[in-house]
Amino acid sequence: MTKIIPGHAKILTENHTAVLDGLADAVKESEHIKNEVREASRGVIARELMAVLRGIPVSELSREIPGLRVKTLTDAGYSSAAELITAPTAALTALNGISEDRAKEIKAAANEIAKQARDGIRVRLSADDTSDDMRRLIRALYVHRHAKTVFEVCRTIDGLYRPQALPALQALFPAETTVGWMRTSDEQKARAEEAWDTLVALQKTELFEDAKKAVHLLPKLRQVNDKMAMDDFTAFTAEYAVLFEELLPELAAGDELYGLPGELAEQVRSEVFFPEGLKCTLRRYQEWGVKYILHQENVLLGDEMGLGKTVQAIAAMVSLRNTGQTHFFVVCPASVLENWCRELEKHSTLRPVKIYGSKRDAALEDWIENGGVAVTNYETTDNLTLPEDFRYAMLTVDEAHYIKNPEALRTRSVAKLAESTGRRLFMTGTALENRVDEMTVLLDMLQPEVAAKARSLQTLAKSEQFREAVAPAYYRRKRADVLTELPDKTETKEWCPLEHREEKAAYADAVMRKDFADARRVSWSVEDPEFSSKACRMKEIIDEAAEDGRKVIVFSFFLDTIAKAAAMLGDAGTEPITGSVPPERRQEIIDEFDEAPAGKVLLAQIISGGTGLNIQSASVVIIAEPQLKPSTENQAISRAYRMGQSRNVLVYRLLCPGTVDERITELLAEKQHIFDEFADDSVAAEKDLELDKKEQADILAKEEERLRKEAGIEETPADHPESLPEAPSENVKNPPNVT
Repeated sequence: MTKIIPGHAKILTENHTAVLDGLADAVKESEHIKNEVREASRGVIARELMAVLRGIPVSELSREIPGLRVKTLTDAGYSSAAELITAPTAALTALNGISEDRAKEIKAAANEIAKQARDGIRVRLSADDTSDDMRRLIRALYVHRHAKTVFEVCRTIDGLYRPQALPALQALFPAETTVGWMRTSDEQKARAEEAWDTLVALQKTELFEDAKKAVHLLPKLRQVNDKMAMDDFTAFTAEYAVLFEELLPELAAGDELYGLPGELAEQVRSEVFFPEGLKCTLRRYQEWGVKYILHQENVLLGDEMGLGKTVQAIAAMVSLRNTGQTHFFVVCPASVLENWCRELEKHSTLRPVKIYGSKRDAALEDWIENGGVAVTNYETTDNLTLPEDFRYAMLTVDEAHYIKNPEALRTRSVAKLAESTGRRLFMTGTALENRVDEMTVLLDMLQPEVAAKARSLQTLAKSEQFREAVAPAYYRRKRADVLTELPDKTETKEWCPLEHREEKAAYADAVMRKDFADARRVSWSVEDPEFSSKACRMKEIIDEAAEDGRKVIVFSFFLDTIAKAAAMLGDAGTEPITGSVPPERRQEIIDEFDEAPAGKVLLAQIISGGTGLNIQSASVVIIAEPQLKPSTENQAISRAYRMGQSRNVLVYRLLCPGTVDERITELLAEKQHIFDEFADDSVAAEKDLELDKKEQADILAKEEERLRKEAGIEETPADHPESLPEAPSENVKNPPNVT
């Protein structure tokens, strides 16, 4: 039996007590940090609320207070609801014509306006908000994000360590002092000596060392500074958003049913999701989407671009794999085939099997034999045949609007693949509510009875009745409803006047030749970027972005414009993404761009790089010339302005005033208004939003007329060639071939 020295017993007891107290404090610290997040959020909300109230004129109070003398308030310097909120009642009573009762009415009405405004405010996490409140909130979230693991470890260790240490500490208590030890009975001394041996042995275990390390981590986390927290937030924006949702769900976007009818929503809520093997954390709305997919089995997921449809599909496969399923199939456009394989590896432990190219047959055989996720493109489906009795767990069809034509070979090929599974997930970011004919083609392959209901209600496509009818098979969430943390997007028209003789001459030549495509290349038709107003402005924006720690994407429809921008930028630009770049190389270019420092520029043909790719590392988008339909630009901008973006996104449209740029912009303004007004509920056929040949010809005719008047020419160009602006011969060429 160990002989106890009372002084030594006290030291041993203090060592263990300190660890136990530290573990207990960690639990309390968890709640303390949560409160810090809440308090910091209140500061952010209060600041946002005052900004909103400053924009509400005092005249709004007259709706609530009949007979209110608004002029009395404005003459006294009260111009907004914000000033009335902060004004003492006595100060209002001191104004001529305002009684104490009326002053109380004014304060009550202002407070009610503030309450209504407050209810609509959502916290928007942003690296560009440098206010003290936002920095405090990001710091608090940083501590909670990293301390969360420490708290869990502390709880686990405490559950193992406390049951062993606490009884021994109680038994050893009499030995902490000499006097106490002298008065202790032999039986108590025997128990104390056993306790001593227990505590000494426990102190030598890894459990004790882990407990000390965990306790010491919390104070270190408290030493975080603004830069550490902001850098971490910038790198893990989506994780911060998820954490914020968990801590303050009342400030999270959207209602808890996410737009589904009540009965269906309750069924979806009760669906069980098994996430083991999923490497990412789902947002609340994403987990809800996964449950919807699992519960409904055959659905069309129409979430807006940037909301993570791919991740939801992967999570659904992971859950099914955890219930014993082994084989899954993905069909997607060739341009995102490589991206799908990478996303599967990045976000899950599922095995992707690329069925593409010359090795497709061997890959298909491998998948059938060993399982995993077969990933192929639409064209390859024409050449795939599965064994007659073969069944797999789920078919996912990305960009499902590719199979909207029931007579097309690709549609028939996908439908044949779908015969071998009982679960089908179609995905598209294109809203289909006002294109019921296309919607029903897809729904026929999913839930024919829902398709029939949709056809019968086609004239009510915008109604709540229609949405409830298709809800069992068609589900769409809008970005504004579920991504309140998404930073602001600022769009700017950068007007670049033609200042150089060379660019003026090249543009006039294109117009006179009635070459609309070449005229659209206004300012880019010169060989030397030094004589291009757009190129010079682009370089200025890029330099400014580099100084601000940002990366840039440059989009153009034209290959030679991209080539000239690449030559101008040199090493600052990436290898351009064009239609001739294979999907695998596209993803490599984007990966290299993601790893590059601030100031790097990704160059992309807008048709090739504007869809199917995620480029959140860029926060500046430059569009070199106006496109012929709004959706082309919107899709390109969404490559950067999507979930995971931590900075406000700056969009610059380079335009030359008094040219086809301005005519196109003016003509599309009304169409863009229609798109903005209705695209969230429906997409009025995109062809109607595009400038047709007649409109293009009208633009050229008006431009030609303008140029003739400026040059004083009434006859045709052939009659007075010497009067036309001179154009270098190398600019007379066919528009580039866009692959």
